[in-house]
Amino acid sequence: MTNPLFYAKILLFGEYGIIEDSQGLTVPYSFYKGTLKFSDLSSEFERKSNLSLKKYSDYLMNIELDEKFKLNIADFQKDIAGGLFFDSNIPQGYGVGSSGALVAAIFEKYSFIKYTPESISKSELKELKKVFGVLESYFHGKSSGIDPLICYMNLPILIENKENVDRVSIPKSEEGKGAIFLIDSGMTGETGPMVQIFFEKMKTEGFRKTMKEEFIRYNNACIDAFLKKEMNPFFRNLKNLSVWAYEHFKPMIPESIYNAWKNGLDTNAYYLKLCGSGGGGYILGFTKDYAKAEKMLEGFQKEVIYRF
Repeated sequence: MTNPLFYAKILLFGEYGIIEDSQGLTVPYSFYKGTLKFSDLSSEFERKSNLSLKKYSDYLMNIELDEKFKLNIADFQKDIAGGLFFDSNIPQGYGVGSSGALVAAIFEKYSFIKYTPESISKSELKELKKVFGVLESYFHGKSSGIDPLICYMNLPILIENKENVDRVSIPKSEEGKGAIFLIDSGMTGETGPMVQIFFEKMKTEGFRKTMKEEFIRYNNACIDAFLKKEMNPFFRNLKNLSVWAYEHFKPMIPESIYNAWKNGLDTNAYYLKLCGSGGGGYILGFTKDYAKAEKMLEGFQKEVIYRF
């Protein structure tokens, strides 16, 4: 029997804000995916993956999980000895949930109680998010559990606040001039150091104030307008959000993207924002006219993820 595929995720809105209780909106991204497989570990990639699963299983031995969410570690370790590895094309350090997909795959295969994502209640989602936070903290030091939850559910999720998440339906992607797209910054980003910079900034009262009064307001307004498909208020708030990030998240914006970010704001042809913690990896782009934006962003590798 083949194991299910787990897709990458994209946090459309809420980077850093969700740490401060803003809303977030995240969607699965099927271009990248991973699944647990067995092999004779003849390739370097498979051996490395198998070894990291071994280290991860040692970590799992020492954590306490609620009865409802317990994992069969003995079976997991037996499978690792039998050549288990995570076959994934999800790039690491790109803010698209490489560790989230791995955690989701392990939970799906080894949890004693099997869940059906479609029938999980809102209160169970909340509990599951906590469990995934514990499981993923091995990779990031501290995890909200959101990434593995998205990868596990494989559905768009609205992060209402720090505690609550819910399934949400986003307007169907349809062939139009507009697009949401990814730009490859050409370098990997590390979540840890970027989050550290953010917490340092949060120590200053001025930054805390603008974060709460401006960033969170624009961020939540973008989510609200996008879900209602109200594109004019959406782009108006998006521009404010992009300007705010350009001014306050400078260290998180990869240098290769810097001028392109400013150019989008100056011409209103497209707006850029961070995808995840920044520092590298992907940057998100939004435009009402993709053909025009694409021309202006020549030289960058781009992938369209949504049309309108």
